[in-house]
Amino acid sequence: MERVSWDDVRIFLHVARAGNLSRAAKSLHIDQSTVSRHIAQLEYELGLSLFDRARSGLTLSEFGKRFLKSTEAMETGFFKLKDELFAPGAEQRQSVRLGTMEGIASLYLTDVLPEFQRLHPEILLELVTSSQRIHVNQREADIFIGFFESLGRGMDAERIGRFALYLYAAPVYAERHGLPRNLGQLSGHSYIGYVEDQIQIDAVRWLQDLVPDPHLICVSSSMLAQMFLATKGIGLVMLPSFANAERFGLFRVMPETAYVMRDVWMNVHRELRYSARVKSLVEFLQCRFHEDTQFGL
Repeated sequence: MERVSWDDVRIFLHVARAGNLSRAAKSLHIDQSTVSRHIAQLEYELGLSLFDRARSGLTLSEFGKRFLKSTEAMETGFFKLKDELFAPGAEQRQSVRLGTMEGIASLYLTDVLPEFQRLHPEILLELVTSSQRIHVNQREADIFIGFFESLGRGMDAERIGRFALYLYAAPVYAERHGLPRNLGQLSGHSYIGYVEDQIQIDAVRWLQDLVPDPHLICVSSSMLAQMFLATKGIGLVMLPSFANAERFGLFRVMPETAYVMRDVWMNVHRELRYSARVKSLVEFLQCRFHEDTQFGL
């Protein structure tokens, strides 16, 4: 163990979480052969195999599973050490990474996060957006705000809000096609929605909750693109209340009956939750969502 390099261990953690050498190499910004060489060196020093290798990828061996558990504790200790060494007032800034989906990031969080930066200028906030899952338990982010509860190992998940989604239309759509007057007429209209084969989060199938078999006129993996397409009058679109789509000229269609509800979850790695840098953002987000009436539980 005295010959084991932390650099080899760090690369092992990436490979174990990715389950694939090429994905690990991409996240580390190094080439795949370098990753493979580090893993081989680590296995040589340990005298045991960390992975079972197959065409479909890598799976942890029994020893690898035990080694992962121990090295994750080492990694957590390293993060805690960084917090202690670079506490507020130290020369080097800390960072905290918040992962979430594009829509809630661009249409809501960008309005509230400047206040966090004002309150905590010593922290560099990293806002990471994706249309796919961001894995907090794989350290892709410190905190993840999403529309589902994460059940990963070592995760703390808290429901911090609940919001409504409504159908929206542009005036030009209403002029050309009219508007539905009841739920039974929804199937006779055109819609803008998500690209089906790119949906990885079932919670975003909100349009289908309201209109089981919608006539899709255009699809996009981006909520923002859907919204701006709707402003051109090509179809109806379903958007969350926090999008404040009225500012872009859209209006709600049958808001008393044509809506669905979704929860907002905050997912945090249990071992990072109480580090100073993460705790400050967790508490800020809890307060903001609880105070905002459109996210009332």
